[in-house]
Order: sequence, then structure tokens, then C-alpha cells
Amino acid sequence: MEVKELGHLVLYVRNLERSAAFYREVLGWQQILGAEEGLHFPAAAFRSASNRTHHELLLIEVGEGAAAQPAGRRVGLYHFGLKVGDSDEELRQALATVEAAGTKVVGTSDHTVTHSLYIEDPDGNEIELYIDVPGVDWVNDPALIAAPIRPLRL
Repeated sequence: MEVKELGHLVLYVRNLERSAAFYREVLGWQQILGAEEGLHFPAAAFRSASNRTHHELLLIEVGEGAAAQPAGRRVGLYHFGLKVGDSDEELRQALATVEAAGTKVVGTSDHTVTHSLYIEDPDGNEIELYIDVPGVDWVNDPALIAAPIRPLRL
């Protein structure tokens, strides 16, 4: 078997309306299906502007009483990354967008191959918003992927 690509993410959320608004309004994803379309459970499907596949994200509502993401070191999802461009200017625009929406930035990093902002969705799922740094040849020098993390200077 050969995996061809990462297809999609499915996240459990406490409040579908709140989470759908975040992914739609803050991150700009296109909502293609929602609970009102007669699904058997409260859910919403999204895809990015790339339209590379039928859906890239599915949110499934589990209710306000669902347990929070545990803090600290744990097994499971740490974060997922969303490429927002190829320049620091595009990353600065992403930063302005999330700050204007009142979304807290929980971290920033210069990973040599990427420049990254870290935010959380309404349920505490961590999301990396990143750009690939132009001119970094990680294909021919894969060790660059594991370069020491430096402070991000935007």
C-alpha cells in the first residue's frame, strides 16, 4: 500500500455553530455541508479554497458536556498545520486576521523551513498557521526539517 495524500481531518466539537463559525469566518474555509442538510448527526463539512478534495475537515458535535483536551504531554493529536502562503507578508496578514477575530496566538516559531503561528479553535484544538520559507531546499537537505526552533521575527 502507498498513501497518496492526507485526505481530511475529523474533529469532535462541543458546539457545532460556534466551531463552524470559527473555521468559516476566521480561517476562511468554505462550508459545503451542515447539519441542516439532513445528516444523521449534527455535523458540518468544509474545504479550503484549493478545492483539492470533497472535504478536508469534518466537525461532529458532541455537546457542551464533552471533556476538554487534556493539558500537557499526552498521546494523540498535538496540532495540525494549515499552509497560509509562501511569504512572511501572508503570515502577517493571517496574524492580523486571527487577532481581529479575537483568537489568541498561543505560540510562534521559526522552524527554518516554515514560519509558524499557533492558535486554538474554540475547543482547544491547536492549529499551526504557516508559510514555507522561500529558498529553503529541504528536498536536498532533509536535515533542515529538524533544525533548532528559533524565535519568529515577523
